[in-house]
Amino acid sequence: MIITIDGPAAAGKGTLAAKLSAKYKYAYFDTGMVYRAVGLEMYLRNLDTADEKAALKIAKTLTFEKMMELSAHPDFRSQIGGRNASIVSAYPDVRAALLKMQQDFSENPVFADGTPAQGAIYDGRDTGTVVCPEADIKLFITASSEVRAERRYKEFVAKGMDVAYEEVLADVKARDERDANRSAAPMKPAEDAVVFDTSTLNIEEVFAKACEIIDAEIDKEKR
Repeated sequence: MIITIDGPAAAGKGTLAAKLSAKYKYAYFDTGMVYRAVGLEMYLRNLDTADEKAALKIAKTLTFEKMMELSAHPDFRSQIGGRNASIVSAYPDVRAALLKMQQDFSENPVFADGTPAQGAIYDGRDTGTVVCPEADIKLFITASSEVRAERRYKEFVAKGMDVAYEEVLADVKARDERDANRSAAPMKPAEDAVVFDTSTLNIEEVFAKACEIIDAEIDKEKR
C-alpha cells in the first residue's frame, strides 16, 4: 500500500507519517530530505541558492548514502536547511532530477536497514500529485501560518536556537508563497486527497482519523 501525506511546513505531516509508519509497519520516505540535502550541500560549499545550474549539478549526483550523511548535519533540520530546501525545490530541473529516486522507492519500499516493506508512506509537498499520483490513500495536512510558525518556533527554542517568532513566521509565509506559486508542481491537495486542518486538532486526533481511513482501505483490499 502506498500512502501520501502532503502539506506545508510544520502542519504536522512528518509526525503523522512517522506514527502511521510505526503502526502499520510501512517504510517512511520524507521526500523533503532530498531538497534539504541539495540546499545544505550548496550552503556548505558557499554556493548561492539562486544559482539554479549549481543546484542541478548537485541534484544529479545526489545518492541516498550522501543524503543520509547530510541528514546528520546540525543545519539539516534548521531554519537554514528549510529555507534552502524551499528555494532549490522550486527549480523544475532540480525536481526532475530527484523525482526518479522518489518514485523508485514506491516500487521497492525498504526500511532504513534495507529490509523490504509491504508498503510506503510518503511525506512531502507533491507526493500525491506528482511523485505517486496512483497512491492508494492521499492525505493533505495543513494549518494556519500562525499556528505552524508557533510550532516551528517552539521546536527551535527546544533545540537551543536563538530565533524570534516573527522571523519564523516570515519564513513560513515566504516558504508557503514559493511552494504555492512555483512553476514545477505547485503545492496543492490532490483532487482525491482527504484534507485535514490541524489548526485546532492535536496529533492524536489527526492520527485517529487517518487510521480510520487506512483501516477501511485495508479491509476493502481483503475482500
